[in-house]
Amino acid sequence: MKKGINIWSFPDQPLAKTFELAKKAGFEGVEVALGETGEIALTTSDRDLAKVKKTAADCGIALYSLSCGLYWDNWLNADDAVERQRAKDIVKRQLYAAKELGCDTVLVIPGCVASVTDGSRVCGYEVAYDRSLEALAELKTTAEALQVNIGLENVWNKFLLSPLEMRDFIDKIGSPFVGAYLDVGNVLLTGYPEQWVRILGGRIKKVHFKDFRVNVGGLDGFVDLLAGDCNWPAVTQAFSDVGYDGWVSAEMIPNYKHCTEAIIYNTSTAMDYILGRK
Repeated sequence: MKKGINIWSFPDQPLAKTFELAKKAGFEGVEVALGETGEIALTTSDRDLAKVKKTAADCGIALYSLSCGLYWDNWLNADDAVERQRAKDIVKRQLYAAKELGCDTVLVIPGCVASVTDGSRVCGYEVAYDRSLEALAELKTTAEALQVNIGLENVWNKFLLSPLEMRDFIDKIGSPFVGAYLDVGNVLLTGYPEQWVRILGGRIKKVHFKDFRVNVGGLDGFVDLLAGDCNWPAVTQAFSDVGYDGWVSAEMIPNYKHCTEAIIYNTSTAMDYILGRK
């Protein structure tokens, strides 16, 4: 598997500095993110996206996936039709930006029954399912036209709670360019990532590596790789069994006030052990 790291693992700094640090720490690629503002934003021109792509290449860093945190406030299944349309527009912009950057996958939150950031906002499960399915059935045409994958992430959104449900939801969309963005750490709250790997199989487009202590729970349960409850030998064996050899991105919660650079290096070393490189 190819060793990458998510942009949110780094402090807020120029992308050039992030790419340089990632390379020095031993990462092969960086998963960048689309935001409201910044170097990769909703309004960033193709010319400026090309500059980002060149900056990464000059550092010897591959850009392979484009994440996005805007879906927590813009649900594909929102009650408000204007918000639903905005969410779809974000997906389309993300797909176009990914194409310009040379990324083959975008990370999309498929919908929310409730979100970790606002537990007071709730959507009926059945409504969320139907609206999200309808939206993604529409969006798959853009993904297919651009030859860029939509990876649906399992997050703490109280939606698509089991690997069987995620599998069947993806199959209903019915496109080779819509699959799963599997977050290993997010699974640990309620299940076993090695089971998700085997059930989703070839539907997996990209992977996040995080670790989690179940007895702590909540956001405070996320810990450094190899410090949590993830059964990494079982997980990597499952990936081998289903034939997944693509990118895996470390996604570290940036809750350290000091020594952030050391965390990047420690994460790189941990991934080498997980991936059998040490």
